[in-house]
Amino acid sequence: MLEMKSRWAPYWQAAPLAIVFLIFFVLPLLVTFAVSFWTYTGYSIEPAFVGDNYATAFDKCLTSLPELCTTFRTYLSTLKFCLMVWLITLVLGFTIAYFLVFEVKSNNARLILALITTIPFWTSNVIRMISWIPLLGRNGVVNQWLLSVGLISEPLDWLLYSNFSVVLALVHLNTVFMIVPILNSMSRIDKSLVEAAYDTGATGWQTLWNVIIPLSKTGIAIGSIFVITVVMGDFISIGLMGGQQIASAGKVIEAQINALQFPIAAANAVVLLVIVLMIIWTLLRFVDIRKEL
Repeated sequence: MLEMKSRWAPYWQAAPLAIVFLIFFVLPLLVTFAVSFWTYTGYSIEPAFVGDNYATAFDKCLTSLPELCTTFRTYLSTLKFCLMVWLITLVLGFTIAYFLVFEVKSNNARLILALITTIPFWTSNVIRMISWIPLLGRNGVVNQWLLSVGLISEPLDWLLYSNFSVVLALVHLNTVFMIVPILNSMSRIDKSLVEAAYDTGATGWQTLWNVIIPLSKTGIAIGSIFVITVVMGDFISIGLMGGQQIASAGKVIEAQINALQFPIAAANAVVLLVIVLMIIWTLLRFVDIRKEL
């Protein structure tokens, strides 16, 4: 009896988390997938099993090639933002993590600086985005300063409600997701390996490329998954900082939900989920993140 209890003990310990995972993650996904096959009209939604919603989402996309249909252009725009934000946050996150681990010698100072990077979490995402508007607007601080020093003769329109402002806001919101995993990986690197590389005559760039980056790739992969997942589904940042003029997959789904077109919104959500999972699967082909867990 005691042996049986000990055998089942790990399963009972994992059961509460598994139940929460099933109820709040798996079940909503299954419901979304099921709804994506339902039919709808202007006043009703009926359970069914048809592929009309997926056909509508990609209507005339193949026949219009080589011209890109609206759906393909929307997903291409989303992937463009995702790639730009991922690259910038990777550079910033890696640089900040490297500085904290290898340049800051005091553990207390390193801890304080690491905590400072989490300060953006103390406020709402919307508040942080709105704070850019008085800075980047036509009459904002940046334009007024540029005018006062004579660098420009008229306000710059592209600072706000543009691709630039969208990328800036997304980088501001998501850089911390890249810093923390990379910082965690770098802090586990044996400093003697770095010293050995220098002792054998390796330059700083050679040590970085051949020692530090390979040993930090798990953190890079985890941070990349966080950033890509958030950016691909974002619609609030793109809507607010883009002036509701820039398309993205998340904005399309939001518009369809607001129009009560739940089945086609579910179909687009499933397509977006598949794309994100394919990106994550590609990352996991190169890195085993279980080493970090």
